[in-house]
Amino acid sequence: MSSLAADNRSETQLRMITSEELVFAPAADVATDPLRRGDRLVVKIGSALLTANGAGLDSDAISGWVEQVAQLHARGIKVVMVSSGAVAEGVRRLGWSSRPEELNRLQAAAAVGQAGLVQHYEQAFQKHGLHTAQILLTHDDLVDRKRYLNARSTLTALLDFDVVPIVNENDTVVTDEIRFGDNDTLAGLVVNLVEAKALLLLTDQSGLYESDPRHSPKARLLLQAFAANSELDAMAGGGSGRLGRGGMQTKLRAARLAARSGAFTYITHGGILQAITSIAEGATGGTLLLAGSEPLVARKQWLAGHLHCMGALQLDDGAVKGVCQLGRSLLGVGVSAVNGDFRRGDLVACLDPRGHEVARGLVNYSAAESRLIMGKSSYTIANTLGYVDEEELIHRDNMVLS
Repeated sequence: MSSLAADNRSETQLRMITSEELVFAPAADVATDPLRRGDRLVVKIGSALLTANGAGLDSDAISGWVEQVAQLHARGIKVVMVSSGAVAEGVRRLGWSSRPEELNRLQAAAAVGQAGLVQHYEQAFQKHGLHTAQILLTHDDLVDRKRYLNARSTLTALLDFDVVPIVNENDTVVTDEIRFGDNDTLAGLVVNLVEAKALLLLTDQSGLYESDPRHSPKARLLLQAFAANSELDAMAGGGSGRLGRGGMQTKLRAARLAARSGAFTYITHGGILQAITSIAEGATGGTLLLAGSEPLVARKQWLAGHLHCMGALQLDDGAVKGVCQLGRSLLGVGVSAVNGDFRRGDLVACLDPRGHEVARGLVNYSAAESRLIMGKSSYTIANTLGYVDEEELIHRDNMVLS
């Protein structure tokens, strides 16, 4: 792979920031703690890089990334790869001019392309004496707590056996209702699964810019920020390559998912020389997004990773304060409206009076039951429903703030 080192790169190491600020520069390196033996890194590679924008899988590029992963492996750093490219490769093999919209055609392309994608990785890693394992996931695999724990155990075992997992969304069976929508989001969830220290998103852009550099040539590259910084949403904008589903918005979402387990995220161009190994040294060209807070405990990581809520509870101002500021459980008395048709144990969103999500959690009563007990004190539940399962609509242990 050719070097795409940015022009005018600064040799001055940037200071670590301690407040909600954005650090811009025309181009520079950003530093963080280097990875050490036993640390885990999730590397996501996008379709545009893997397929050279539709010209078929780039064997040389894949071999270059694999060689870097092998170098990290030799240093005791465990790597999980989240790889796009199956649908794009299938589109090429089937001779189609563009990515189809119909679900059945997408799934057919994924089925055709997945074999070629895995074959490329397997052959490349075998040259370094490393085994690979294909892991195909759907959103259902991570929504169900038992399947989530099983996926985590499997990935952990593979890493313990010095196998490099190649993770992808199971496009051949997934439906629109349960899909991740992009492998960036999947990569962020995999960080939570394996408790990785860092997420590296390799793309065809140098990082996150203050505006789209394809339309604003003078746009400045963002070097460093906290992933939770709300100013990043406007910067991320929208759009993606013609063969992929992702864009900077999905990469920002992935960084925020990774931050929930305390991991930092790099977004950088996959064509930069040693783009993967440089992260182990603590520096690379691109955008660094920091967690900025302590990682959530495992159960709340799982809750935070849910992408679909089955309903919503509208809270009054007192309940919002109790949940968000005082760390309390949600009681029926603080709920003013119930939306959706959820069941006991489903994930629901908690909305403030203006309709903004402030938390989400596993509800103890169905939607019909919640409507009967909303606005009422907990001691009336028995008289209202004829029984009491829990005093709380959502217990604080089963809730995570948004």
